[in-house]
Amino acid sequence: MEHRLITGIEKALGWDGPGTMGTAFTRGHLADPTLTIRLLTPYRLLDIVKRRHLSNPQLRCYAEGDELHPSSYLSTAVNRRRQAVTQADMAALGRILGGGGTAILDAIDSFDPTFEVACRALGWWSGELVSANAYLAVGETDGFHLHWDDHDVIAVQLSGEKAWEVRGPSRPVPMYRDAERNLVPSETILWSGTMVTGDVMHIPRGFWHTATRLGSGSEGHSLHVTFGITKRTGVTWVNFLSDTARADEDFRTDLESQQGSLKGELLSAKLAELAREYNSERYLAKLRATTPPARHMPYLPTFGPLEQVVAVTEFAPTITSADATVQVAAGGKRLTFHGRAESALRDLLSGHPVRLAGGGPHLMDLAEQLIKEGLCAPLNDELSSGYTDLVPSVSYSKERSTLV
Repeated sequence: MEHRLITGIEKALGWDGPGTMGTAFTRGHLADPTLTIRLLTPYRLLDIVKRRHLSNPQLRCYAEGDELHPSSYLSTAVNRRRQAVTQADMAALGRILGGGGTAILDAIDSFDPTFEVACRALGWWSGELVSANAYLAVGETDGFHLHWDDHDVIAVQLSGEKAWEVRGPSRPVPMYRDAERNLVPSETILWSGTMVTGDVMHIPRGFWHTATRLGSGSEGHSLHVTFGITKRTGVTWVNFLSDTARADEDFRTDLESQQGSLKGELLSAKLAELAREYNSERYLAKLRATTPPARHMPYLPTFGPLEQVVAVTEFAPTITSADATVQVAAGGKRLTFHGRAESALRDLLSGHPVRLAGGGPHLMDLAEQLIKEGLCAPLNDELSSGYTDLVPSVSYSKERSTLV
């Protein structure tokens, strides 16, 4: 899937694909000045908050470096059926921001189609699950205390400016659940400076960092978004082997009844065989092929003809051809099609919006089947807005498809 944000990040950070993301801190600047406004503005973030039923910790507020109690910015409304719903008190939120506060919306990709698509594109690009958080600060505002994250972070400054300090790790590749706690910050400062509109940086897992607007002036603001990329590790692979072992009766049998060298050797041999059969490479491929889509829109013909579709799997589908057939593995499904469908399948599962007009009835039937299987979704106006000017679309003529 081609996406302007991924192209911009790669150029800004000097990357050549996700393999170069590595474990190094790096920063740069987006060459496209219109990209940041296209992604998000302060008022659009506030509009998203206004229109949703939110609760803590999905919406959080900070002032003077401390987290505020949810009652200071959330209100409970009772509808005519006496059902209570929690939502942001926009007047209170305005006072917090106007007084030098910070508002944070976690998982903005679950509410906003632009970030839904951006996170999906980054997931296809990196092969890992991706989510996005948005941070809006006004005036001179303390940030979070010096901390580290258990996932890689790509931070993009969308408007305004914010001062950062990034330090190296004090424990190599720490985890949320770890053998020991990681509490002592590194003293090695890798970079200290100010992120301005269009700046982007990569903070690897375990690198200590903090951000603040102190000293930036009481009239300014900062809006930035962080894309969290949760990478699979050797531990997650071992957890997968543990879950897979449940299918074997010998692993489910009580250890007390497994006493004796022969029984112990049997379990060890079976575990080694399981690790060989599902090596780390096959584990990653299986994980990406079996992860179901987070969101799916059904197609109902009564609402009108199907005009555009787009793939909505968390990871790029795997398409292989053999013996006059084409197999598709994605979203927990493994489907087989006639070999003649390969070209259309590659378009429909490209991650680009596909306009079906001109493609004929066979393309329409194929699109409807992929929607029914949960791999694609109809492209309505709301979802389409997440692709417009960011991801090129596919159009069909009578002869072939074209990317526009």
